[in-house]
Amino acid sequence: MLQAYSAFDGQESCLVSPRPATQEELHLFHTPEYVDVVRYLSDTRPADRHKPRFEPGVDAARYNFGPGDNPPFPGMFESESLKVGAALTGVDLLLTGQAQIVFSFAGGLHHAGPARASGFCVFNDAAIAVHQLLRAGQRVAYIDIDAHHGDGVQAAFYDTDQVLTISLHEAGITLFPGTGFMDELGQGTGYGYSVNFPFPPYTYDEVYLEAFHTLVPPLVGRFAPDVVVSQLGCDTHWRDPLTHMNLTTHAYEAVVREIKLLAPRWLALGGGGYDLTVVPRAWTLAYGVMIEREFPDELPPGLAHQPDLPAGTSLVTHYELARLRDQRAPFIAEDTRHHVRQVVTEQLAHLQQVLELPGP
Repeated sequence: MLQAYSAFDGQESCLVSPRPATQEELHLFHTPEYVDVVRYLSDTRPADRHKPRFEPGVDAARYNFGPGDNPPFPGMFESESLKVGAALTGVDLLLTGQAQIVFSFAGGLHHAGPARASGFCVFNDAAIAVHQLLRAGQRVAYIDIDAHHGDGVQAAFYDTDQVLTISLHEAGITLFPGTGFMDELGQGTGYGYSVNFPFPPYTYDEVYLEAFHTLVPPLVGRFAPDVVVSQLGCDTHWRDPLTHMNLTTHAYEAVVREIKLLAPRWLALGGGGYDLTVVPRAWTLAYGVMIEREFPDELPPGLAHQPDLPAGTSLVTHYELARLRDQRAPFIAEDTRHHVRQVVTEQLAHLQQVLELPGP
């Protein structure tokens, strides 16, 4: 979609090939044993490509691999270390001054732990990128707008005041990974540098934006980061099949614009998004914000000619795409709207008091 909009044709934008992460870079967050296990589970013969991976010499379940969210697959080590390398390529571009904004949309794998796969995430590119920035003496604010709590990144920096982590997500009582409550504020010198805002199901544009504007700009302004790292998952959209949020592309684009204003330098990562009518539109809009291009709502003709689609269909017809931005919002009953607003208002007041932020 970005290519169809000619997003990479101007002087303000370019595509950069990533590189695989080195073993040393993976060890910035992951244990050497875990990295070796990922490599071992990934190395399978072509004849075995469609068979489940249960190696006799490795207890895959110990590292949370197996049926479900995290099945091992051939080439896993290579693909996942390339995603980390993409984020680190972005770090290099920022640190050398070759770019002020980088978007690695294959990344945002915020659930992976030091020795554990989780939630489709094998290596945590976000945590590794932040560690690399810290090694370079940078002060980092991490902003996560995925519908799922950024638990792996939060845990990585829970006890330090050098990283501010902010996660806005659907409440853990209704959604994986079941964490990210308001009392998760950090520990030791990190107390107050971990901030979570868990939204109730069916949260809609207006109250989401109010919460974001109330919390995030004052927190980031007070922290004064050198670099902002953001996870731009778009599974908060009302069409997403795995979540219960009711946002439209209008709120998503507005939040990305706000992050851009807050970031002296900006490493943006992708993340969740499980409706194929939403993901390309949301990330195209995000990239338009980054390069200050206003893409028209009418989808470009180039989208009609894509390989690997059924005969007689185009990308537009196959995925039922209509316009770049949402043309309608979901219906939300008035009592649901009232409940959502009440919960969000009460939570905002609590966090403003705990974090000593200015009131309304």
